[in-house]
Amino acid sequence: MSYSDAHLRDILTRTRTICLVGASANVARPSHSVGQFLISKGYRVIPVNPGLAGQTMFGETVYASVADVPDDADMIDIFRRSEAVPPIVEDALKRWPKLQTIWMQLGVSHPAATATAQAQGVDVIENRCPKIEYQRLLA
Repeated sequence: MSYSDAHLRDILTRTRTICLVGASANVARPSHSVGQFLISKGYRVIPVNPGLAGQTMFGETVYASVADVPDDADMIDIFRRSEAVPPIVEDALKRWPKLQTIWMQLGVSHPAATATAQAQGVDVIENRCPKIEYQRLLA
């Protein structure tokens, strides 16, 4: 999919809280470095990883699923395989009826989940990294 720079910039500018699905405590993993980068740019990053639920990462409690996150989020950033996307999107849309953005990381896409979210007015970005786009558009 193709996205205009203005659209990506708008998403990155209006977003304040990001729910990072697939967050890893391993500092060598891309999800960890992306989370750290986003925090350094002023975003609040709420980690989601069922294997680490209850622990602390990025100064936040780690939750098992997006359905468990007690706070609001503007964006869901998905670091999971494409086939894992539909239930994450479904849970996110139920949890946050006014969710603004679902962002799927590099190599991640799911046309049906994208269509479902877009039908509810949610912006969807597939196969992109917000860290890369931030550095390209806002740094």
